[in-house]
Amino acid sequence: MSELLPVLQTLLADVDAGRPAALCAVVRTRGSTPQAPGAALLVRSDLSTLGTLGGGCVEAEVRRRAFQMLQDGQSGLLDYLLNHDYGWDDGLICGGRMYIAVMPFAAPRPELLSAYRTAFDAARSRRPATIPVVVEHEGASQLYRVRLEVPPTLLIAGAGHVGAALARLAVGLDFHVVVIDDRADFASSDRFPDGVELIAGDIAGALAKWPIDAGTYVVIVTRGHQHDHQALAAVIGADAGYIGLIGSKRKSRMILKDLAEAGAPAERVAAVRTPIGLPIGAVTVPEIAVSIVAELVQVRRQNAPALVEGPLGPGEAFGLAAPLAEGH
Repeated sequence: MSELLPVLQTLLADVDAGRPAALCAVVRTRGSTPQAPGAALLVRSDLSTLGTLGGGCVEAEVRRRAFQMLQDGQSGLLDYLLNHDYGWDDGLICGGRMYIAVMPFAAPRPELLSAYRTAFDAARSRRPATIPVVVEHEGASQLYRVRLEVPPTLLIAGAGHVGAALARLAVGLDFHVVVIDDRADFASSDRFPDGVELIAGDIAGALAKWPIDAGTYVVIVTRGHQHDHQALAAVIGADAGYIGLIGSKRKSRMILKDLAEAGAPAERVAAVRTPIGLPIGAVTVPEIAVSIVAELVQVRRQNAPALVEGPLGPGEAFGLAAPLAEGH
């Protein structure tokens, strides 16, 4: 789930209950900063907060100023240079710059709230969406669109020791984790944390039926050569964002050679990640799981779209009737 979703959920609940709140979002950065564009903080009417802008002096100052702007009913763009003034106490002398848009919800804003509800529902259903952040800056309205990240789906073929360890890590890193195994006692809820979807059945058959796209990552860690071969054959033609195969170089070469000879496209065969995981010298099962999930995060972040668009022009700032939920 996007880190923004709890912030949006609380914002909507506060507004519905008549409690003012201010949304603070990092919309632009320069140089080294503790948070990237898209990070958000909700400042509530009781001065409590939800989310983070990186902590430290900057967050404390944003909280103070946003609360005052909330009382005054003013929006704005805050500019912080991370020098001694905003980093000395906690060591965050990054030298970069953060631009933070502050948008108060103190009075009814039906057009914005409708857009936020639509985006929240879309993201909760794992569909791409954006929210508008509109602020007054230097006498003009500016619109930023902040993207709600959709968790990638991680299909883990194999519920053995590595598959279980990987699922535990990945679900905590905001992946939608699905584990497939033909052994019902292995694909069992008592072996996996909440949030992991389990499929007990034929591995290759389940993979072949899954709607794999660029937002789907496939990790093949079954219990043997034959199952690995069948699982990879089921997904080799799919446009997955990542396909990884565990095992020795010799075994992997044999499987890839067989699939190539069976007619699998050469570019698909070459795209399979094997040996799987980043080369950190992993030996134990937990270490192997760490190496795999690290590679998944690396691929995810390399291919991720920008989380903030803008600033857009004043004329666009109030064009909120345009669809803000994407993927329809």
